[in-house]
Amino acid sequence: MSIRFYNTITRQKEAFQPLETGKVKMYTCGPTVYDYAHIGNYRTFIFEDLLRRYLEFRGFDVNQAMNLTDVDDNTIRRSRERDISLTELTDEFKAAFHADLKTLNMQAAQNYPEATNFIPQMINMISDLETKGYTYTTPDGSVFFNIGKYEQYGKLANLNPDEMLSGGRVADDSYEKEGARDFALWKGYKAEDGDVQWESPWGKGRPGWHIECSVMSTELLGPHFDIHCGGVDNIFPHHENELAQSVCATGADFVNYWLHSEYLLVDNKKMSKSLNNFYTLRDLLDQDYPAEAIRWMLITTHYRQKLNFSVSRLEEAQKAVNRLREFYSKLKAYDGSGEEDAEDQIRVADEQFTSAMDDDLNISGGLAAIFELVRWGNRSMVEGRLSATGANDLIILIRKFDHVLGVLDMESGLNVEIDADFIESKIADRNEARANKDFTTSDAIRDELVALGVELIDTPEGTKWKMK
Repeated sequence: MSIRFYNTITRQKEAFQPLETGKVKMYTCGPTVYDYAHIGNYRTFIFEDLLRRYLEFRGFDVNQAMNLTDVDDNTIRRSRERDISLTELTDEFKAAFHADLKTLNMQAAQNYPEATNFIPQMINMISDLETKGYTYTTPDGSVFFNIGKYEQYGKLANLNPDEMLSGGRVADDSYEKEGARDFALWKGYKAEDGDVQWESPWGKGRPGWHIECSVMSTELLGPHFDIHCGGVDNIFPHHENELAQSVCATGADFVNYWLHSEYLLVDNKKMSKSLNNFYTLRDLLDQDYPAEAIRWMLITTHYRQKLNFSVSRLEEAQKAVNRLREFYSKLKAYDGSGEEDAEDQIRVADEQFTSAMDDDLNISGGLAAIFELVRWGNRSMVEGRLSATGANDLIILIRKFDHVLGVLDMESGLNVEIDADFIESKIADRNEARANKDFTTSDAIRDELVALGVELIDTPEGTKWKMK
């Protein structure tokens, strides 16, 4: 079975066929670096990480570019509010973003293009669009894309051309769907831009947001590439405008597959500072929620379903990570002499995981296959049936699955100093609970220790422990 993705532009699942056999070129929308990214942003970034990891799992060589928007309305406004230069502001939040990626164990993209490094190329693309008749210039030196000149405008966002505002235009970088209008490619200089300006054929000014991604993606991946990702909030206006200007400028098809992740809600409400339910990754870490629980929660709801964030979901996520880690630790410590290998179970789990994930990244089906294997493996070890070779083969498969999940080797992100006597006393309490067949208590103690970064290893000589 081939991989199938839901393509936003066709609104159906399609078999994935890369332009070049065995290789994938993928552009993923990154942050606008004027503040710390919030967990809604990371829902999208984690989806993009899962997508890349799974493509690699399936043997593809992935070339990923993830943009950093370091000049737009928001970055300029925030730098002026803080009375610092644009570079000072964006450097601060670029560094914070890269630190957050490491905390969440996201694979580094091959390229992190920054908009301010591509201004000449943006001017060139706008000039090409002007030469081809897709633009007009206003008295203030701004250049607008005329959406009426591109017959397929609105195809990605499924807009009705008859409802577009003929002759209307908007200079804001983002705006509502109800106002599909001509958009700014180049913004003539205004006093509120301060010292953020570049010379151009139309006078000094700066690029619009949408042209930035068109230039960065085509410069790094070519005028026609495989996958473009982002959140559903990017479909319009950003990706619609990006598609229009790219196709018109280059004459190529631009992107074959558009994939978009749904919104993240907090306790079934839209995340908002006014509702006091707005979280950055750092907010959650400061409240002692482990990074691996946050990552697990963000990847284990299908990307095209709204994800409802809650404390209880984080707690359930930590339990799931603990269960997988504990199974992996038991396999590494297992020295049983059973005669049962795991060949059939490994084949079935691998096939079921791959089949589920091939179906538009069906993560719930993939995890079901993994945890069915965990149940079988735990039972086989407890009963002494699993062979040493079988245990080693299971270790290899779990590591293979973890290339997609990315949680086994994560650090919790917590700075917890734990006394050894405390750990030993907890282990003694757990042993007593197990002897009394009070497995609810014993499991709770185990989960408490694992959440603190303590790895428990049950052996014939007793329970051993080490810090992860």
